Amino acid sequence: MAMRPLVGMILASLWLGAALLLAGSVAPTVFATLPSHVMAGAVVGHVLPVVFLSGLFGGVIVAATALQGAQATGRRARVGFAVVWGLACGVAQFVVTPRIHQLQMAIGGSVDALARDDVRRVVFSRLHGTILGVFGIAIIAAAVVVILSLHDTRAHTPNSSPSRTP
Repeated sequence: MAMRPLVGMILASLWLGAALLLAGSVAPTVFATLPSHVMAGAVVGHVLPVVFLSGLFGGVIVAATALQGAQATGRRARVGFAVVWGLACGVAQFVVTPRIHQLQMAIGGSVDALARDDVRRVVFSRLHGTILGVFGIAIIAAAVVVILSLHDTRAHTPNSSPSRTP
């Protein structure tokens, strides 16, 4: 019984680590060190699909494994947050990312070269904010999956503390 929450905890923890490494270290470093935002965006743009697709599949796997016996409140919550995690990653990968790519192709160069009030730059900024927001939702949902899975794992693990004798 404790195996399902353990699977959820491991999958969500691995994904969460990768997502936080990307958001907190890789992306800022790439944008700070490469000579142009176009190049930095291209690098991060090649990493994001791996993170988004693994989050989508991780969310599906965790939800599917938690569905068995989902009558317990903790399991229902884990299913719900796993669905939010996977759905957020799917929306980022299959809805927002293609719109960003289409806009970049239409611009044909650096977004930074556009005037601040250029409609394409404004739309790009909104899409960028949207993908960051959706990514943030995925990170929060995956973190909740880890917490709920940890709680479920502990709830199903026999107490290993020594018993007290009077």
